[in-house]
Amino acid sequence: MALNTSADAPLPVGEVSRLIGGWINRLGAVWVEGQITQLSRRPGAGVVFLTLRDPSHDISVGVTCYRQVFDAVADVVSEGARVVVHAKPEWYAPRGQLSLRAVEIKPVGIGELLARLEQLKRTLAAEGLFALDRKRRLPFLPQLVGLVVGRASAAERDVLENARRRWPAVRFEVRNVAVQGVHAVPQVVQAVKELDELPDVDVIIVARGGGSVEDLLPFSDEQLVRAVGQCRTPVVSAIGHEPDAPLLDLVADLRASTPTDAAKKVVPDVGEELDRVRMLRDRARRHVVGLVDREERGLAGVLGRPWMERPQRMVDDRADEVDALLQRSRRVLGHHLDRADSELSHTHARVVALSPKATLERGYAVLQRAGGEVVRSPDEVGPGEDLRARVAEGELHVTVVPRT
Repeated sequence: MALNTSADAPLPVGEVSRLIGGWINRLGAVWVEGQITQLSRRPGAGVVFLTLRDPSHDISVGVTCYRQVFDAVADVVSEGARVVVHAKPEWYAPRGQLSLRAVEIKPVGIGELLARLEQLKRTLAAEGLFALDRKRRLPFLPQLVGLVVGRASAAERDVLENARRRWPAVRFEVRNVAVQGVHAVPQVVQAVKELDELPDVDVIIVARGGGSVEDLLPFSDEQLVRAVGQCRTPVVSAIGHEPDAPLLDLVADLRASTPTDAAKKVVPDVGEELDRVRMLRDRARRHVVGLVDREERGLAGVLGRPWMERPQRMVDDRADEVDALLQRSRRVLGHHLDRADSELSHTHARVVALSPKATLERGYAVLQRAGGEVVRSPDEVGPGEDLRARVAEGELHVTVVPRT
């Protein structure tokens, strides 16, 4: 319940601590999971003291238990082991300190750890953290490489020596951290975030030289996996040869089998690149030389043709062709005109032959009445009727007289 306090009526620190103890004492026994970081078993003492730490956070709590409780698991539990403790929270008011009094301790077996990791793997995969389309390509030639590795470790030596042997000018920003134990996760996460914030770092390598499943658990921690997934800088995972790959391998942009392999994949080999440049240069030279030779042969073939030796010959040949075509067109036109003249003459002769004027020229006449009707029979006219007689050289006016 809420306390009535004010600046004029504050509570003493001891009273606050006492109240906190009262609240905690009302809390029943709970199951707590953590990693044992300190273990104290004094000979003849009936109580065992140990410190339980959350591997993903910088939080630890003291645990006490009777010797018989710890002796039940003493053969399988030691410092660094993960355990599940059934304990009652207690508050020591004089020092304001929280502790747990354990009544049962259970070790977390490898099978259970792997099952939890598999469940975490499915959860993170469903969120898309392992999707291939999230993977980023590494820069061809990184100017500054971030390295998260154990202090003075073989992994650090392998990465640095192999990288500098391949490209002597490469530079490293090294962060030495704990790579196993309770301090590994927060230190690795902090180092990755620091390197990711440096604008000059082109790629980050997280390296360790292998180990047992328990040793590699920090590299499957959810906090570390999410931190790597949020990096803007490409991350390379190089955690050794373990068959059970840590989750870091899945979220990283590139997985290397060993620290040495990471150095080979991140830094190009200057000798290989020079050989590749030399090979491409030779190929380009051969291509250019071949192209020039081919064009020279083609040009020589063109220059060897007769019309290139005497270009005016082309004009002469075309002039002859033009003259031939002109003569041909004249002949064709003449043939057409002669045929048309012949046809016109025949047509004129037929017209003349069929013309009435030709008949009149042979002495015939055409009689027409005053209205222009042609007289074809004597019965069509009467005595005294005036007619017009058309002859070859003109016309006459005649009058019809009766027959006698």
